Amino acid sequence: MAIFRNPFDHRFRLSSKGCSCGQHGSEAEHAAAAAADGLAASSDETLRLRRSVENAVMRALFPVDEQRRNFLKVVGASTAYAAINTLFPIAAATDVLAQGAPLEKKDLKVGFIPITCATPIIMAAPMGFYSKQGLNVEVIKTAGWAVIRDKTLNKEYDAAHMLSPMPLAISMGVGSNAIPYTMPAVENINGQAITLAMKHKDKRDPKSWKGFKFAVPFDYSMHNYLLRYYLAEAGLDPDTDVQIRSVPPPEMVANLRADNIDGFLAPDPVNQRAVFDGVGFIHMLSKEIWDGHPCCAFAASKEFVTTYPNTYSALLKAIIEATAFATKTENRKQIAEAIAPPNYLNQPVTVVEQVLTGTYADGLGQVKRDAKRIDFDPFPWESFAVWILTQMKRWGQIKGDVDYAGVAKQVFLATDATRLMKEAGLTPPTATTKTFSVMGKVFDPAKPEEYIASFPIKRT
Repeated sequence: MAIFRNPFDHRFRLSSKGCSCGQHGSEAEHAAAAAADGLAASSDETLRLRRSVENAVMRALFPVDEQRRNFLKVVGASTAYAAINTLFPIAAATDVLAQGAPLEKKDLKVGFIPITCATPIIMAAPMGFYSKQGLNVEVIKTAGWAVIRDKTLNKEYDAAHMLSPMPLAISMGVGSNAIPYTMPAVENINGQAITLAMKHKDKRDPKSWKGFKFAVPFDYSMHNYLLRYYLAEAGLDPDTDVQIRSVPPPEMVANLRADNIDGFLAPDPVNQRAVFDGVGFIHMLSKEIWDGHPCCAFAASKEFVTTYPNTYSALLKAIIEATAFATKTENRKQIAEAIAPPNYLNQPVTVVEQVLTGTYADGLGQVKRDAKRIDFDPFPWESFAVWILTQMKRWGQIKGDVDYAGVAKQVFLATDATRLMKEAGLTPPTATTKTFSVMGKVFDPAKPEEYIASFPIKRT
């Protein structure tokens, strides 16, 4: 189509007659030849939009196409582009066109907990990812997960940073009234650790932890399920042999210092802050339990998604583009500087850097390196949701028959993530489920009940 030709290339005609270069009998013949030498129209949607804007501008300036071609031969494409761009900002016009339908709501409030799991949601504000989509987003630091949940359900927040299990629990009415909720993007994978008080540095075998008091951020959290899994594999019953309590992440280090708890399985930078303050050491990273596990997520009510579809799409696109930026390790120090200030994480930059770069002190005198200590992959695998549901049932949070696949598909919106990941330059998977291993045990999402039955320690 002529609309996608480069109007700053004098070799091409913008006329719809014949072919664009005048050397072929039809556009089909021209396209075949162009593909051979790299001149085929790009499938990149951003380039297509820019080409359409450029074509419209050049057609308006040069109604007679031969004038355009002669002009370009004399001054050159780059000079012509620079001159015309000063009169008509092509990039700005492209962004407007890219936004498509008008946003139903531009001013949004998004709640977050001050942890590195919220990195894409937080960094999208100071680094301009929201404004690029035409949104004015206020990211609001919030005290704890119950507050996040309640403020979102009460519509004080339009959307929120949530723990991956929370949208499933909300949708099923576990711990709150049943309200259809969605999770269209995972915020981070890995990014947690088990940290113990310094007095336990010689107690590295979990079999010796009987009687310990542990903290997790929330009952419906990957932290709770991974800690329970780890303890149970060591032969400890997490409901009778230890105590597990919910503590907001910002309060965990203080509780460890005050000897109120023996340790925690927490999101970062809480673990690294305990090391920085000299009150704890990192026993193990959560990726050593399950490498690639989901942690936190971007979540919104189904009502928000359906009432403000264009706003929702723009918000999700901004977060996925921020996630794409965060996947590149060379960007991590820049991100650390952006999210460390008091209005976001309120942590020393060096603490946040150690988490994001994966080069960190473990609290026992060693410097470790693991580039995947925390990573960012927004795809909401439905099999992640099925695994979470099995653990909710294993520990008695849900009872009776569960439509594992149905709930997973309804809440974890893989289709939306796939579309926007492609636009952000990421490569989404072609399937929505996969098998994976947790502490060496393979999980098949097609057999959830068999998986639950295989555990000797459980509440069901």
